[in-house]
Amino acid sequence: MSIELLAASIADRAYDRMRADIVFGRLAPGARLRLDRLASAYGASVSTLREILSRLSSEGLVIAEGQRGFRVAPVSPAGFEDVAAMRLLLETYALPLSFAAGDLEWESRVVAAHHKLASMERRMMSGDQEGTELWKRYDREFHQCLIEACGSRTLLDLYGGVFDQYLRYQMVAIVFRGEIAAEEHRMLLNCALTRNTKEACRLLIRHVNGCVAHTLESGALT
Repeated sequence: MSIELLAASIADRAYDRMRADIVFGRLAPGARLRLDRLASAYGASVSTLREILSRLSSEGLVIAEGQRGFRVAPVSPAGFEDVAAMRLLLETYALPLSFAAGDLEWESRVVAAHHKLASMERRMMSGDQEGTELWKRYDREFHQCLIEACGSRTLLDLYGGVFDQYLRYQMVAIVFRGEIAAEEHRMLLNCALTRNTKEACRLLIRHVNGCVAHTLESGALT
């Protein structure tokens, strides 16, 4: 491997790890990001880290503060409401397109994604909190599968970024609505298999708004 490819590989791995650490709350909202500590933690040079942090800043996950450096973007109730509204805008647009174009292979991926999510939801409802991060990864996978047949890579990429912002709020608050959310996911699966677009969009709005309301009522973001 050439030096250029090796450097790119190191940078990509460091970016992926740091992004995941922010999304899943291992780097807390508002935390100062000191380059010397990051270099040790992620095995990347200071110049590479500056590029990574600038990239994460463009995604809204990091705040650049000029000479003061960088910090993880803070969270707030208003911020969560904004991210949720953007998620709904994209997802309710993509769902009808995906339902119309989805084939048998798409159906099988949706069913498989729901199976994994439902398994983790049962574990969570039994009191097992060890799998919180995996639960949210499967939640993301299921919703991404629902719209993946929409036919637009740009839309899917944009949605993925917005969903990660939404997921970060959920990980900070650790809000799990139990059987309510699990039942909404089962109903969304049924809508996908029966191509019931209208009901799926109605359910999705209820699902997301219910999560936002539950999170804000918990006070975890204040």
